Amino acid sequence: MAESFLADIANSLLGKVASYACQEAYLAYGVKDDLQRFRDSLTIVRGYLLDAESRKDQSHALREWLKQIQNICFDAEDIFDTFEFQHKRKQIVKSSGSIRKKVGQVFSKYNPIVFLPRMGHLIKEISDKLDKKAAEGITYGLTTIPELVVHERELTYPDVNVSRVIGRDIEKDEIMKLLMQPHPEDGNDGDKSMCVIPIVGMGGLGKTTLAKLVFNDDTIDQLFQLKMWVCVSLNFDIKQIILKIINAASTADSKAASAPTTDPDPQENINNLDIVQLVSRLKQKLSSQKFLLVLDDIWNEDREKWIELEDLIKVGAPGSKIMVTTRSISVAWMMGNVPSYELKGLSSEDCLSLFVKCAFKDGEEKSYLNLVEIGKEIVKKCHGVPLAVKTLGSSLFSNFDINKWEFVRDSEMWNLEQQKNGILPALKVSYDQMPFYLRECFAYFSLYPKDHILDTHGMCGLWAALGLVQSHNGSEKLEYVARKYIDELHSRSFLHELNDYGAGCYFKVHHLIHDLALYVAGENFVVLNSQTRNIPQQARHLSCLEDVSFDLALFPKSRSVRSIQFPILGMSLENESVRNTWVLRYKYLRYLDLSDSCFKNIPNSIAKLEHLRFLNLSRNDKIRTLPNSICELLNLQVLLLRGCTELEKLPKGLGKLTSLRRLSVTTKQSTLPYYEFASLNNLQTLCFYDCVNLKFLFKQTVLPSVEELYCASCESLECLPLYTFPNLQTLFIGDCRMLNLSLDNENSTQKLRMKHVYLFDFTKHLTLPRWIECAVDTLETFQIGNFPNLQMLPEYLTTMTHLKRLFITRCSQLLSLPSDLPRLTALEDLRIVDCSGLYRKCQPHFREYWPIISHIKNIYIQEEEEKEEEEEEEK
Repeated sequence: MAESFLADIANSLLGKVASYACQEAYLAYGVKDDLQRFRDSLTIVRGYLLDAESRKDQSHALREWLKQIQNICFDAEDIFDTFEFQHKRKQIVKSSGSIRKKVGQVFSKYNPIVFLPRMGHLIKEISDKLDKKAAEGITYGLTTIPELVVHERELTYPDVNVSRVIGRDIEKDEIMKLLMQPHPEDGNDGDKSMCVIPIVGMGGLGKTTLAKLVFNDDTIDQLFQLKMWVCVSLNFDIKQIILKIINAASTADSKAASAPTTDPDPQENINNLDIVQLVSRLKQKLSSQKFLLVLDDIWNEDREKWIELEDLIKVGAPGSKIMVTTRSISVAWMMGNVPSYELKGLSSEDCLSLFVKCAFKDGEEKSYLNLVEIGKEIVKKCHGVPLAVKTLGSSLFSNFDINKWEFVRDSEMWNLEQQKNGILPALKVSYDQMPFYLRECFAYFSLYPKDHILDTHGMCGLWAALGLVQSHNGSEKLEYVARKYIDELHSRSFLHELNDYGAGCYFKVHHLIHDLALYVAGENFVVLNSQTRNIPQQARHLSCLEDVSFDLALFPKSRSVRSIQFPILGMSLENESVRNTWVLRYKYLRYLDLSDSCFKNIPNSIAKLEHLRFLNLSRNDKIRTLPNSICELLNLQVLLLRGCTELEKLPKGLGKLTSLRRLSVTTKQSTLPYYEFASLNNLQTLCFYDCVNLKFLFKQTVLPSVEELYCASCESLECLPLYTFPNLQTLFIGDCRMLNLSLDNENSTQKLRMKHVYLFDFTKHLTLPRWIECAVDTLETFQIGNFPNLQMLPEYLTTMTHLKRLFITRCSQLLSLPSDLPRLTALEDLRIVDCSGLYRKCQPHFREYWPIISHIKNIYIQEEEEKEEEEEEEK
């Protein structure tokens, strides 16, 4: 486990101790003193953790101590979650007013006569254990480190050996063109705004190297009178940056071949000057000079600091430029006033050339062609990242043992020994810079296979189930918080190929970032494959990525598992004995994935999983009934029943699931128990798939909490009253052949303020419905697909001032776009796929429609045949 991860768990646990449920426990269960003692001990232990982590490799005892601390923290979290469950249960019983339920409680394990002493004993026991560990920390000589020490990368310098750089000629030329262009905001009005060009990308891609190539090009000396290189790194201190700029300018002056300058002696010691004197000296250096300033390795996200620095250096001659390198998309957006240059990976050929340079002396590779062949396979795991290529190539330099080469080829990157300037240490700097809530979430990417397509709903379900997503003000929805986390991870270059479709997004984790996730996750995260022989006792999270012959021998001692999932579609658990063992043994499960199984039933004992927050039963096409005991899972936030095509009806008592946030349903019912749904006060997302008999949807009730509604392949659905969902923001309707798309209630939709609308497979419709017009002031995403008879888009489309995404697919008769399309100034993503009538008209610089769409940031126009060819090439 990497430094800080256990500290993150401790931080999260301290927050849980301070939660409302635990505060109530202070009074209700008489454990105030023991809980306070636990919190005090945990605070002490947390201070020791980073010191212990830094020294654990030298001490087996310290490694064991850390493992025990971790187990205590997890056990404590389970206890606190039990408090929360009891709090919810009391609320349900109180609101039900049922004498039967109240009598039943007397005989349950939650009877206060039984519950209070038991919980009091557990709290005292856990506090005693932590007290003991805190005392052991003193005997180990541990000292308190107040915060994580981030090991910065070494300061950079502008010099570069051009002959050692491979494959960046095109990128260099593109940056040079940007530097040669006049700043688009420079005009006759004397505007002196600085042109700031950001180069952005994940760690190890070669942003600094590219900047060096540009900085040292002879053309730059002709373009700029003065050029300066400043490595900023993690500490964005204005005074220190000013000092570096002055020194860089003085160094440039001393190298100049021109007449002696009247500037102060470049060797003058300026470190003792105050900030006023430094600013004066800075302006003296830069004033009236056309300069290029490189600010390398920027992490600062404080816009006020950047504006303060920018204002101080806006004294140069017109045409001065600033070039910035950063790993953060948000930093690039904040600093840049021209589009960011997003650096991509090297080609396979360039990667191999670089690898050979690092692994062999000049010409030596010709004598070891067998090793070069293995090298080609090693290079594939680097996925275009030059630093990864250098790391692996250099580790094999002058080593001709084929076994060593095969070991490097077959091992995960995170298992390989690396020097301090290797790829994982470089990426870990980015990891260390993340706030603790992101570091916790990031580790869970290790449970998915490489190149797996992840999505917002899936990650939110997992993170929320494990308590990693918290509403900071008590009212912010968990889904919004999770999306913020994903956006922030993307901004920090941890995610790529992010495809934003409005209501959510799909994305991938770069292979090397995945290796970093494996590195930080540690032994609590277990990925099962065909080689797995048993599950370690300390395992908390299980993920099956290959066909595994599940039997009870795999699980001899493990008791503390919190999540079990099968991320790959179609892969599942088929052994009922193992399933029943999980239900009975893993009483602290929060996340359980039983999708794609062939079970005919779910055991009543599922109700024992009182901590369960996520239950996936999707595509269990043999299940006819579900036990009503599922409705005793009061913590359940997500219940997925999509694809349960034989399910006769939903379980009775669904209304008790007051924590439910997402419900996905396939059922044979023709009507739904609206009174049950009316009790689901936290339900955010409601989905109906393949409900072949369902004709009406909640004709008699209102569901104000629902913000996302999905109806797909409900072939009998006739009525969809949108007034049932007054706060609807996302609507998806697809392949509901009996549904009148006018929804029979257009007069009732005037108050709807939807943000995302997706309509698919309406083969008979000649026009789009008028009710969409009610959302012209709020709509951000509009997608239509398979409207083969649609010939024109409605005029109201061009009045959607907030529209960001317009997706049109399989509308073969659509021949025109609205001429007022440029009025959609917020539109940044246009996709037109398999629309033969529009294809040629929208080609770049060709025919009639390119002029009205060319301003849009992202344009994707393709025929289906081209798309299929591209997919074949990728394969």
